[in-house]
Order: sequence, then C-alpha cells, then structure tokens
Amino acid sequence: MCGIAGIVAKSNVNQDLYDALTVLQHRGQDAAGIVTFDGGRLNQRKGNGLVRDVFHTRHMQRLTGNMGIGHVRYPTAGSSSPALAQPFYVNSPYGISLAHNGNLTNSAQLTKELFQSDLRHLNTESDSEVLLNVFAHELQRLGKLVPSSDDLFAAVSGVHNRCRGGYAVVAMIANYGVIGFRDPHGIRPLVYGVRENANGKEYMLASESVALDTLGYELIGDVAPGEAVYIDLQGQIHKRQCAQQTELRPCIFEHVYFARPDSIMDGVSVYKARLRQGERLADKILRDYPDHDIDVIVPIPDSSRIAAQSMASRLGVKFREGLVKNRYIGRTFIMPGQNTRKKSVRQKLNAIELEFRDKNVMLVDDSIVRGTTCQQIIEMAREAGARKVYFASASPPVRFPNVYGIDMPSAHELIANNRSVEEIQEEIGADWLLYQDLDDLLSCSAEGNSEISDFECAVFNGDYATGDVDQAYLDRLEADRNDTSQSAKNAAAGDGALIGLHNDVS
Repeated sequence: MCGIAGIVAKSNVNQDLYDALTVLQHRGQDAAGIVTFDGGRLNQRKGNGLVRDVFHTRHMQRLTGNMGIGHVRYPTAGSSSPALAQPFYVNSPYGISLAHNGNLTNSAQLTKELFQSDLRHLNTESDSEVLLNVFAHELQRLGKLVPSSDDLFAAVSGVHNRCRGGYAVVAMIANYGVIGFRDPHGIRPLVYGVRENANGKEYMLASESVALDTLGYELIGDVAPGEAVYIDLQGQIHKRQCAQQTELRPCIFEHVYFARPDSIMDGVSVYKARLRQGERLADKILRDYPDHDIDVIVPIPDSSRIAAQSMASRLGVKFREGLVKNRYIGRTFIMPGQNTRKKSVRQKLNAIELEFRDKNVMLVDDSIVRGTTCQQIIEMAREAGARKVYFASASPPVRFPNVYGIDMPSAHELIANNRSVEEIQEEIGADWLLYQDLDDLLSCSAEGNSEISDFECAVFNGDYATGDVDQAYLDRLEADRNDTSQSAKNAAAGDGALIGLHNDVS
C-alpha cells in the first residue's frame, strides 16, 4: 500500500506536496519522494524514511515549480532500498515521472514484452517501473511532438489493455501537465479536488480525500474505475473513460485498516463504515452469546478504536483505553522478518494494569493476519491480571494473500489459512475468539454507497477481482514474499541503486 498525490497550481507546489504526503504517511513509511517541474527542468528528491526525514530545507528550496507529484511507499513484497523509492522517471517521450499505488498481477509478462518488443530497459524489479514504461511506450508510439489530452487518454487506454491488477497512478508529463488514472475495477483509491484563489483554479489528485481537506481543496469526487483525469499546465481539467469494461469493486481492506477514518472513498465514509463494523460485532455477540460476561472492551490502537467504541456502546459495556501505543513504531504486519515483528509488538504497546486486573476483557482489533500481534497482546493482558481474555476481529478470517498492493504474507504465514476459528483461538491463546461475518462486513461499507455492487475481498474468500490469479501465481507470490528471501532481494535492490539513473537532489 502506498500514498500518491499530484498538484497543478498557480504557485510553487513543494510545500503542499510535502503536507499531502505527511497526511498520507499512514499509507507507507518506507520511502518518500517528490518531483516538480519548473521552467523546463524536473526537480526531484526521494529516499528511504519518513517524509520529515527525507525532505530538509535545502531540498524543499530546490523543489520549485507549479506542478508536481509525490509518493509515500511501503514495501509491497517486503523489499526496501533507495532504488525502489518513487516517483520513477523516464526521459522518453517528453520526460515522464510516475507514482503508483497497487500491484500488477502480470508484471513478469510485461517485463518480457518491454524488453523484447518495446525495447525498453528496466532498472529495478518494481512493477511501478513496469507500469511507467508501458505508459511511456503507449504514448511514444503515437509519434506526436506535442501530445494532446486525446493522446494521453489513448495511452491510458493502452495501459488498461496491457496491465492487469489493482493500480492508482499519478504521472507528470514535463511541459504539459499531470494525469491520474485508476484500474478498471477501481481496486485502489484515487480522488481529485479543486481550490480557487485570486489567480484561478488549482487541482489536486490524491489517494485519500483527507489530503485534499487538509490543503483546502474541495472534493470533486473519485476517479472512476478505468477513468483518467488530466490537468494541463494551464489549469484546465479533462476527463475520459479509458477502459472498455469497468466495474466498481474497491478494496474492502481500505475501510477495515488502511485508510484514515476521516477519508471518504467512493462515497463511503470510512469512519461510518468502522462504526457499523463494531455494531455488527455487538449484534453477533447478542445473538450468539446473549449471556456474555464481558466487563470491559479495549481497542488495539489505533485503527480498531472506532469499531470498539460502537461495539461497547451497543452492548452497554465499559470502553477503556487499556493499551498505550508508542507512535514511533511502524505497522507491524508489514515489517519484514518475524523476529522483527515480534520485538516491535512489545515496543509498540504497553498495558495499563488497572484496566485489566480481575476483569473479563474483550480486546478488539481490525483484523488478524499472522497472529503475532494478537498473541502477544493476549499474553500482555494476562500478565496485567485479566481473569479472561476475549478477542474480536472487525473483519473475517484472513485466509488468502493479497495480490493488489497490500503486503499480506504468503498463505502459510496467515494464521487463518487452513485453520478453523477454534484452532486459531487456541493458537493465539484467547478464551473466546469472535470474527466478523463477511456479509456483515460488506454491508457496513455498502450501506454508505448503494451503487457499489461488490468489493474486492479476496483475502477473505479467495475471489480475486481481476480473474487472472491462479494457484501457480500464488505459489510464485509465496516464493517471492517468503521472509527468508527478503534479505537477498534487499541486497539485489541495493545493488540496483548503484547502476541506476540518479535524479536525486542532495
């Protein structure tokens, strides 16, 4: 999962892009980058680390220009190196920079095509670089000295015809403008908005509406599945549907975990969806365990807090903040290496003993992936004196890997893979384990927008939206995502940084 932003304004966009990436920091803490355009020159800064660590005053002073794009990254397949920081760049045609959120499922096939047929060199194993080169090739083969909006939309159509998977993209074409587009299923989110000032209208694209809110942009709407939105350097906006077949099937895990609660995605309030998730959990308890003995409900911060609050309210049970989070530790399930994840859980959370001692405690989390976190938190609750420790997940069992841009691990690392709820309960050490039903989870989000007929929820049911994911693909993915393979991948990616084109500003 990554965060992307693009702005075409009437003055320098460097500070606004920095602020936008800071707001989107929850979508990736591995690397950050910004590219701006000014007077015929592209100015770039990117590197590993948080936004505040990558960009210093000297970098910001050089990132001049009235249009630009930015990116925050987390490692989709566990790998991390400066060579993989985005945006990526190609000089032909025109000079194109691109930032991407998602994952291509046919990246290996496209890599071969780019080398053998399109005669393009790739410098990394990133599918974002693949996508950039496909877009560049589709634009270059039109042979236009000055590309029109029609030409850009034709290139996006070419991308949709060739690329499979979930993707949201912002790309900047030097001297011309910024374009954003979304995969034909709308799996990954992308919104756009407008801000008016004395000089005219300014436009922004971003992964989440909260980035627009923070910078004073009014939300126009979501980029539709398969649609492209182009803002030219003169500040004119152009839109077109560029895919032949589309369906709105957004990723349900955005509502469960990734998105900020103050964001609106495809017309759905993430906050309201999470409130409903807690209410549905409470209804399940009242239906299946009407004589429950829960004394207190404690959220595992931060993304489960809203569901836990509404669950407690519905049940008439006390809600308490029994776990204190160290906010300087990243999200644990995306950290490479099981030992690192185990260590970080204890560094990340600490129990308030008085909220646990001699009580039957219901812990609430948004999901259970590997089980590492919840197992240790249950141990912490018992050490703090809890009589019984119950555990509730606001989402169903995660039984299948994600292939569209979330680094959920290989199947054998998922605690729910080939295990019953009772077996998972025993594995994590809970006295009682409660999962959200899938139908209830989907209704929590669908209630916010009746036009969404379905969601991408393959991690729960194995039904992959793009229809091109089979067992052979999952086996290759498992080999790629296996913890033991990551050190070799990181070393190879690091070597790539030595031979790659270096556009960074120091």
